[in-house]
Amino acid sequence: MDLTIGVLGFVAVLVLGILRVPVAVAMAVVGLAGGAALGGLDSILYLSGTLPYDAVSPYGLSVVPLFVMMGVFAGRAGLSRALYDVADLLVGRFRGGLAMATIGASAGFGAICGSSLATCATIGKVALPEMRRHGYPDDLAAGAVAAGGTLGVLIPPSVIIVLYALITEQSIGALFAAALIPGLIATLYYMIAARISARRLPRRRERGGETGERRRGGGLRLLAIADIVVLFGLVIGGIYAGLFSPTEAAAIGAGGAALLAWVRGGLKGGELRGAMVETALTSGMIFLILIGAALFNYFVETSGLPQALVGAIAAAGLGQLEVILLLVAFYLVLGCFMDSMSMVLLTVPAVFPLIQASGIDPIWFGILLVTVVELGLITPPIGMNLFVLKGIDARLDLGVVIRGVLPFIGADVVRVVTLIALPQVVLFLPHLLGF
Repeated sequence: MDLTIGVLGFVAVLVLGILRVPVAVAMAVVGLAGGAALGGLDSILYLSGTLPYDAVSPYGLSVVPLFVMMGVFAGRAGLSRALYDVADLLVGRFRGGLAMATIGASAGFGAICGSSLATCATIGKVALPEMRRHGYPDDLAAGAVAAGGTLGVLIPPSVIIVLYALITEQSIGALFAAALIPGLIATLYYMIAARISARRLPRRRERGGETGERRRGGGLRLLAIADIVVLFGLVIGGIYAGLFSPTEAAAIGAGGAALLAWVRGGLKGGELRGAMVETALTSGMIFLILIGAALFNYFVETSGLPQALVGAIAAAGLGQLEVILLLVAFYLVLGCFMDSMSMVLLTVPAVFPLIQASGIDPIWFGILLVTVVELGLITPPIGMNLFVLKGIDARLDLGVVIRGVLPFIGADVVRVVTLIALPQVVLFLPHLLGF
């Protein structure tokens, strides 16, 4: 009976998510109702007073608002334009070069932002008008921006990776190290997809005098992102080298991004207040989801659903590969209806015991999970990045955006196969650094 209630509760959250009920509210309501059905009203009333505090009070969660603040200030500093200009300098002369530059700029901005939605929105405001100006069709332009935005989830620092590390009690530094090479591979695969998609375009022609100007201005463009490279190296390199804890590195990153925003004139007028309000709103949303997830996870654990799942897999005699393929299929379907953070917080507490029982490396699985969740951000019908693009440019037709992301979805499928077939792609750097 308890197991049946647990399954019904999980289905109820999915249905509420499809109906566009905020996932934090859906998880909290189902968690409270299911907890009361299983443990009694008195028990759930007591837990509703303690679980929310326990969900958001751990010291490790302090990295979340700090990395969010780092991304917000990076956007105010105009770093997206500088990154886009440099990427355009390096690959813009090729056929489809601006789409490839968009991918490269997204990777660079994701490395200092950590948010897919923010990366998509920020780079999109720069890249979409530029690609239109050079005659790129809307499907290719939108596909490059939407796919490039997903790199903000994978390339460290990443809020999703931090949350996975805290839920599963894994090393944040090890997961950041594990994500670096897959992040570079993702960037490469997306650039290949952009190049293939752009084969119908003519080779980019420089307008009169533009070639010389690009060459003369190249050094200045590279200097314009030197501070960004230093900031990223300080934050991530400090974690890898053991100089900073993740929280200290996040604080340095937030302070450094704020300094860059001030130097570049991005904090004039009410911009500082606007940046702090944006940080507070985004962090509050994340913590509200964490509270809802805590209430729902208590209900799921009480129902015995995780233990039943582990037992069913063991009884079926499935090997590691079969378990991995089942989970990949599960997350691909789930990604069509839920955002990435909700997927991780909703499912990892139930799935992780299965990962441990199957002997799957938790660091490797974390990167595979983030990769598949990343794919969900551009998967129709409710890929979040698709709607972000629609929000920043009302002229875009959703059907055109969906058509544009299909080649990049294909690149993601190839990447998932690569990670499953070659796990050392993920584990090489953590082992080298001694994590």
